[in-house]
Amino acid sequence: MAANLDWGTLGKAKELRQRIIFTVGLLIVYRLGTYIPVPGIDGNALKDFMDQAASGIGGILSMFTGGALGRMGIFALGIMPYISASIIVQLLTSMVPSLENLKKEGEAGRKKINQYTRFGTVALALFQAYGLAASLEAGNLAHDPGWYFRAGVVITLVGGTMFLMWLGEQITNRGIGNGISLIIFVGIVAEIPGALAQFFASGRSGAISPAVTLIVLVMIVAVIAFVVFMERALRKVHIQYPRRQQGMKIYDAQSSHLPIKVNPAGVIPAIFASSLLLLPTTIATFSGQADVGPVMSTILAYFGPGQPLYFVFFTAMIVFFAYFYTANVAFKTEDVAKNLKNQNGFIPGIRPGKKTEEHLDYIVARLLVIGSAYLAAVCLLPEILRSQFAIPFYFGGTSVLIVVSVTMDTIQQVQSHLLAHQYEGLIEKSQLRGRKRSKRGTARR
Repeated sequence: MAANLDWGTLGKAKELRQRIIFTVGLLIVYRLGTYIPVPGIDGNALKDFMDQAASGIGGILSMFTGGALGRMGIFALGIMPYISASIIVQLLTSMVPSLENLKKEGEAGRKKINQYTRFGTVALALFQAYGLAASLEAGNLAHDPGWYFRAGVVITLVGGTMFLMWLGEQITNRGIGNGISLIIFVGIVAEIPGALAQFFASGRSGAISPAVTLIVLVMIVAVIAFVVFMERALRKVHIQYPRRQQGMKIYDAQSSHLPIKVNPAGVIPAIFASSLLLLPTTIATFSGQADVGPVMSTILAYFGPGQPLYFVFFTAMIVFFAYFYTANVAFKTEDVAKNLKNQNGFIPGIRPGKKTEEHLDYIVARLLVIGSAYLAAVCLLPEILRSQFAIPFYFGGTSVLIVVSVTMDTIQQVQSHLLAHQYEGLIEKSQLRGRKRSKRGTARR
C-alpha cells in the first residue's frame, strides 16, 4: 500500500471500517456453516470414505470448500457450481450472437445474463449433489439409504450453494473485495494450518528429511513471489491520440498506453484443466464399485494423478484454455481495436481497424507463450512434489494463484477507499477554509 496510507487513516475511514466488519462477519457465518453436517450421514465412516475419494471429487472441491467436503457440511459443494456456471455463460456470451447482443444492452442485459448464470448454478449443483448422495450411499455412509436420503442431501447441498452465492453478492455490494473470491480465499487459507501441521509432523517423525523440509519452505516463498511478479507483469502498447477540436476548444495530441497482462486469463485455465483431468477419477468414485471396467481402469492407470500422461495433458489443457479464454473472453482484440478506432486512437505505424486487431493478436499470442508456461509451471510443481517426493503438504498451483490474486485485489480496493476518504477530507477542509475567509471579508466590510 502507499506510504501515505497508515493505520491512523484506516481508523478515521468510518465507511471502510464498517465494510470490513460486515465482510468479516459474513465470512464467519460461512466458516460456521462448514461445520453443520448434512442430515442422515454416518459420521464414523465418513472420514475413511473421504480419504479414498480425496484423489477424485475431494481433491478438486476440498480446496474450495474449506474442509466442508471432508466433514460433509451443508456447504460441501462450496461456490464451485456458481464459478463453473459463470465461466460457461461467459464463454457462451462470446460465441452465441443472441447472448452477445444481450450483453450490449447495458444493465438490463447484465441482469438477464446473471439470471442465466443462477439457473446454470442450480443445474450444476443438482448434478453434483446427486452424485455425492449416490457415492455416500455406495460407501455405506447413510443411516437410512434410499430416495428420501438422496432428496435430503440434494436439497441441503443445493440450498447451501445458493446461500453462498447470495452471501458472496452481499459482500461484493456492501463489503470490501469480491465476495465469491473471498469465500474461496477463506476456504483455502483455513486449511493451511492443518496442512502445515501435517507437513511438520512428517518432518519430526522422519518421513521427510530436514533438507527437504527446508527446500519446500524456501520454494513456497519463491513461488508466491514469482506469482506476485507475474500477475503484475504488463506489456504496455503505445497509443497515440491526434490533435482534435471539440466545440471551441482545441486539444493537443496526446499519448497513452494500452496495458496487456502477461496472463490475461487469470486462474481460469488451471481450474478448467484440473476439473477435466479429475473427471475420470470422480466418475469412478461416484460409481462406488471396486471394478469400474477395463476402459475406465486403463484411463485411471495412465491418466491418474502422478502419471506422466497426466502431466502432459495437464500442461496441454492449461495452454489451450489460456489461449481460448483470452481470445474469447479476457482480451478480445476485435473489440479493443474497434474501441480504439471509435476514440480516434491508433498504434504508431499501424493502421486503425483490421491492422490494429492483427497487431494486437500478434502481441497477445506471444505474451501467452510466457503466460501459459508460467501457469503450467506453477500448477505442475506441487503435483511433481507430491508424486515424486511423497510430500503431503499441498501448496502452489491453483490455490496460490487464487490466494495471491484475491489478496492483491482486496488490498487495492482498500487502498482506493482510503484514497477516496483522504480526498473527501481535503475537499471538506478546503470548503471550511473558504467559508472562514468569506466570513472575515464580510466582517471587514
